[in-house]
Amino acid sequence: MNLAIVKGTAICTIKYPGTEGIKLLVVQPVNKHLKPIGGLVVAADSVRAGIDDLCITVRQREATFSLPEKNSVQIDLALVGIVDQLYVHPDES
Repeated sequence: MNLAIVKGTAICTIKYPGTEGIKLLVVQPVNKHLKPIGGLVVAADSVRAGIDDLCITVRQREATFSLPEKNSVQIDLALVGIVDQLYVHPDES
């Protein structure tokens, strides 16, 4: 599981069969200090997240399991939680 901040919505006029009805959001992966890691990516939304929400993401097989319906379409990245509060212990080194 990783953290990401929602930056926008991906609107698709054509979707792969089986992905209809799945909301897609543009997210920025971040580290534990909320600093960006890499570029923007698209994630399936299973928690009704909104712009600027800090979310927990999962990849690969776990992403597919997060969808409400049993779906045979493989999803690579999904939002599975909205973070209400984040506390990071200071590094010991």
